Amino acid sequence: MKLMKADAPPKASAECSEPAAVVRRELTLVESKLTRLLESREPIITEICRYLIDGAGKRLRPLFILLIYRACGGVEANVEDAVDAAIALELIHSATLLHDDIIDGGMLRRGKPSAFARYGVAASLVAGDFLFCRAFELCGRFDERLVRTAAGACIQLTEGEVMEGRLRHQAHGSFDDYLAVISQKTASLFAAGGRVAADLAGANAVTIETMERFGLAVGRAFQMVDDILDVTGPEELIGKPVGSDLREGVLSLPIVIGLQERPELKSMLRDGGPPDEAALASALAIVREPQVIRSARAKASEQVAIAAGLLCSVADSAYKAAIAELLAAQTERVS
Repeated sequence: MKLMKADAPPKASAECSEPAAVVRRELTLVESKLTRLLESREPIITEICRYLIDGAGKRLRPLFILLIYRACGGVEANVEDAVDAAIALELIHSATLLHDDIIDGGMLRRGKPSAFARYGVAASLVAGDFLFCRAFELCGRFDERLVRTAAGACIQLTEGEVMEGRLRHQAHGSFDDYLAVISQKTASLFAAGGRVAADLAGANAVTIETMERFGLAVGRAFQMVDDILDVTGPEELIGKPVGSDLREGVLSLPIVIGLQERPELKSMLRDGGPPDEAALASALAIVREPQVIRSARAKASEQVAIAAGLLCSVADSAYKAAIAELLAAQTERVS
């Protein structure tokens, strides 16, 4: 994929009102190549992958990677590398969605029946494996250190999934337990994306490490926001029933805080199994209480503040402004 010189990126400016605008062309390249990579000789695999990925999702991870690449000085001549890295992490993320729905028995994904609900366990599992393979097919052309970064994120994802399962339907999970789970299961891909993007941009070792830590904080903040929305809704925004984490026994942020601030929540979330409907309604009322939501927002804000501090190390540009806007837009969802 060769890029024409006429397609030069926009010049840096002080403000950016639409985070994707400054990398719109790169995102178009992501969509085009991603669509081709979903093709399989087996039609059912192609159908499942398109059902999950085509035109769906926010492409948050590709956007994040492309913005960091540009913000760290990535040049036009090597932008194809950043595009491929963005696609690879999006494929890994999509594969985990397929597998997560199988593990959780998730029937809805992004407001429509999940691939698991529509195609069953076997076909969804194989499609997830296909996406993982496509991701590492792309990664194979990069230097060993970059491949190891992607592989390390996948290892953390699997370990985070197991840890989350071990804590499922348990009423004794702590905030440290919760932070460990989301750091591995959600934030690891953002951390890997930050590291890879800065590395591909030719940044120095300090900046590469800083962008990895930045990605970790961003990933944690985004997951915390999603957890808050899970109990506050509305359902049309989150694409699933309000209180899904409670029903599934997932140790989310409002639940952890509720367990700390309202001891009676422990009796409603008895260890070992899902709560009955009456206990579920009472538990949902507790985790939606204003003080619980305020505490949850404060935890998300802490991660945003950490991310903002790390972002200060990057030179001012339209891309840095777009990253800041992206971070602000996510946290504003629960303002």
